[in-house]
Amino acid sequence: MRPSPFYLFVGGISWPLLRWVFRLRAEGVENLPSSGGFVLAANHVSNLDPWLLGIPLWPRRYLRFMAKSELFWWPLGPLIRAGGAFKVRRGERDVEAINTAVRLVREGHIVVMFPHGTRQRKGLVKRHQPRSHRGAARISLEAGVPLVPAAIAGADRLTRLGPLRVRYGTPLAVDGLDPREATDRLMAEIETLGAGL
Repeated sequence: MRPSPFYLFVGGISWPLLRWVFRLRAEGVENLPSSGGFVLAANHVSNLDPWLLGIPLWPRRYLRFMAKSELFWWPLGPLIRAGGAFKVRRGERDVEAINTAVRLVREGHIVVMFPHGTRQRKGLVKRHQPRSHRGAARISLEAGVPLVPAAIAGADRLTRLGPLRVRYGTPLAVDGLDPREATDRLMAEIETLGAGL
């Protein structure tokens, strides 16, 4: 699916900055499905994570992601919508956001999910988030699209000017699993991908 002009513009000015100043390197791009929608699920260390996952695929692929509904105020709301975001109401079971994600991946988009549900600090999930969320697996299973793990490193240390690293894994075999089993497999693979980044 084609990104918005704003998405292309931000990618165009960001790519050289991330590539040369922050030394962004991506591994495993060849593992990603070359066409069709899928769920891309990664660890979460910074608010910039969707940007870092998307730049190595720019301008060929367009990433869509959930953003907390509190961010959709003027003038930020229109900008983050143009950047690929759609609303999710955190702290409740937002069926509308899940349905939006299912529709988007069926239409051929890549939907980014962070199963931890909140940013991590020094490799630990914040105390109020004891378990990983099943949304990524649920969307993948319901839509019948691939579930692809990824890992990000360095985004929580931007003041050091890099290096930033992204590692994309291969689609997981989750057919026949329930969302909890698929999520457990996903989290284990994200941890494996992040080792050594």
